[in-house]
Amino acid sequence: MKVLKFGGTSVGSPENMRAVMKIITDGEQKIVVLSAMSGTTNALVEISGFLRKKNRDTAGMLINKLQSGYKEVVNNLFKTEENKKKGQKIVKTSFNTIKSFTSGKFTQAGENTILAQGELISTQLFTLLMVEEGYDCKLLPALDFMRIDEDKMADSQYIRNHAERIINEVGKATYYITQGYICQNATGEIDNLQRGGSDYTASLIGAAIDAEEIQIWTDIDGFHNNDPRFVENTQKIEQLSFYEAAELAYFGAKILHPQTVFPARVQDIPVRLKNTMNPTDSGTLITSESSGAGIKAVAAKDGITAIKIRSDRMLMAYGFLKNVFKIFEEFKTPIDMISTSEVAVSLTIDNTENLKKIVGELDKYGTVEIDRNMTIICIVGDIIGEERGFASKVFSALDGIPIRMISYGGSRYNISVLVPNSHKKNTLQALSKNLLSNGD
Repeated sequence: MKVLKFGGTSVGSPENMRAVMKIITDGEQKIVVLSAMSGTTNALVEISGFLRKKNRDTAGMLINKLQSGYKEVVNNLFKTEENKKKGQKIVKTSFNTIKSFTSGKFTQAGENTILAQGELISTQLFTLLMVEEGYDCKLLPALDFMRIDEDKMADSQYIRNHAERIINEVGKATYYITQGYICQNATGEIDNLQRGGSDYTASLIGAAIDAEEIQIWTDIDGFHNNDPRFVENTQKIEQLSFYEAAELAYFGAKILHPQTVFPARVQDIPVRLKNTMNPTDSGTLITSESSGAGIKAVAAKDGITAIKIRSDRMLMAYGFLKNVFKIFEEFKTPIDMISTSEVAVSLTIDNTENLKKIVGELDKYGTVEIDRNMTIICIVGDIIGEERGFASKVFSALDGIPIRMISYGGSRYNISVLVPNSHKKNTLQALSKNLLSNGD
């Protein structure tokens, strides 16, 4: 069995839903993971923001506007009056849930419940569409088997145990439809896998059922070797290893959620990236095998803050880095890059929620300098095969560009450099021109 995930754009209109239906109905049994219709989650986040501010009038106006849009979708999606009525009932039920939070105290649990409604609506409407068209299709409620633990990490064993049970309970079908993104937390409340988490859902389900292949369908043909928004004539990458894809996803390639690769890699399940708008294209295949040595692609991650701690106490000392890292652990702030010398350590973060508190703790150990508005540029590939002269090629390509930090040697699959965001575009273009075959 394969697991196919379709994002918000892919199910963003009745026409697009029908296009997805055409793609999946080849007679092969599969689980189809759907996101909310495009724009829905953003609207629900906005509504929740106004409810947090107790601006119920604006929230109510936005709720009614969103509901009106869904009523129109239902009228255009279904052929029969009976199914139009069923579709409107699905929409009304979810919006009644949303409206129930417009009075009383608004909590995180309430917000998570509101955010879940997009996926609940899209999957129910799509399942009804499939049944109306005569396909053997059943809905798998993700809230019955997707769960995260106390640390907000996916509970893989729970998912494996309960996915099989739910499939058996709903009965045999050719096509199973389920929600991406949403889940239960450890206390049984509705929660989610964070933005973009539908990719991760598909991978977790694929690993849980030992799928033949996991397919992530978006509106792009697959990974490109550079960012087409800044570089002309980028090329699609036909094949990547799990490690290469993980580096690209983490360091800015938006086509894939960064956590998606891990469950598939553990179970050695191929992941294929496909384009809903161009379904005959082969896409990008991600497996345990690399397609060969050399540089495959470049990606950029914005919104980076660099922190430098300088202290004479580092000289010939031990335990200093441990104390520094404990501060970031305490405030649950991941570190992207790190570079050290005898008297200083530089590192980067992308979550600045607790930056002031972190700096306050770091001040106890030395002088702290902060650089904001930075970008990590990640050069990815199986670089061991080109190890001789590889670094010199990169640095030659970056001649004239101010580099704040360099990370090389931590992985055989990437070299990362930190540059001011104002130099992102010319850095990407320089690397494309000097390291990638598509450079002009």
